Amino acid sequence: MQRQIFTEEHEAFRETVRTFLTKEVLPHYEQWEKDGIVSREAWLAAGRQGLLGLAVPEEYGGGGNIDFRYSAVLAEEFTRAGTPGLALGLHNDIIGPYLTGLATDEQKRRWLPGFCSGETITAIAMTEPGAGSDLQGIRTTAEDKGDHWLLNGSKTFISNGILADLVVVVARTTPEGGAKGLSLIVVERGAEGFERGRNLDKIGQKSQDTAELFFNDVRVPKENLLGERDGAFIHLMTNLAQERMGIAVAGIAAAEHLLEITTKYVKEREAFGRPLSKLQHIRFEIAEMATECAVTRTFIDRCIVDHSDGTLDAVHASMAKWWATELQKRAADRCLQLHGGYGYMAEFPVARAFTDGRIQTIYGGTTEIMKEIIGRSLLA
Repeated sequence: MQRQIFTEEHEAFRETVRTFLTKEVLPHYEQWEKDGIVSREAWLAAGRQGLLGLAVPEEYGGGGNIDFRYSAVLAEEFTRAGTPGLALGLHNDIIGPYLTGLATDEQKRRWLPGFCSGETITAIAMTEPGAGSDLQGIRTTAEDKGDHWLLNGSKTFISNGILADLVVVVARTTPEGGAKGLSLIVVERGAEGFERGRNLDKIGQKSQDTAELFFNDVRVPKENLLGERDGAFIHLMTNLAQERMGIAVAGIAAAEHLLEITTKYVKEREAFGRPLSKLQHIRFEIAEMATECAVTRTFIDRCIVDHSDGTLDAVHASMAKWWATELQKRAADRCLQLHGGYGYMAEFPVARAFTDGRIQTIYGGTTEIMKEIIGRSLLA
């Protein structure tokens, strides 16, 4: 089915992204995978190409365009290229809204120009060793010391954790406040007592630096409070729909790409003297995945348009995230199976897609959390 949500301007942007991937990412990606981290030069190149800060006002060096369809194009092309290590979506679509929506004018002048140029790489630190989706379990504390915050605690599984120059930390500022006693505290590179642990060894997305972070009596200036004191819960809930949409967009794009490369493979690969595609079982597998992708694509595209219009709610974003990522997981497993032994070889795109994509049903809120959000909305 012909997609109808993109204009000529969006497709021109798609060509820009593809050119960037061809010139600045794909030639270096294997080395980044071995190194466990991408180069800072890639971030600077993304800034020069206008791929950072798409929704940041032009006065700070951004694109000044809040149309989420541009972010969707970026997510789709990076997914199809198999290059999740350069986490532009995290930077633009997850952390960007906190800075543009909550920062003071002074904070915007201080942080946003570097955010858009690629000189300031960002991360958000929520997850702790003992607290994942349950914000009430967060133990990291920020104590009000009059002229500064005293930050203590640790975080784990932090994407961009090694490279980040600016970390938005979720910390407890009111001990008895539960989930509503949390604030967003921005910690900058070089702060005394701020230490990074090891670059975590993951089964996929090897070039995406994911780290442990430690805060030991870190003195954070009072002016680095982002948003309202004790307002983190509301701030986080406000921006989660966009985070989940970004993950959903990547999920359906991955499933479609897996279907594409597997369809090509079964046409070329022979068994018992004829192409695999001549076997009824293979045709049924392809037919099922193609139908699932087509139905899912229709829903996701509607969600993209609704989010661009500002009408997408948290429940439908949760539906999109759950369904698209679970489809991606099923497609990766089935497509690897159809590749046979070659599918288990690391040099085949389907193998990397299998390991890189497995995190999709976990981060941004697990599938189980998505179902809980949907269920509560229907049965409250």
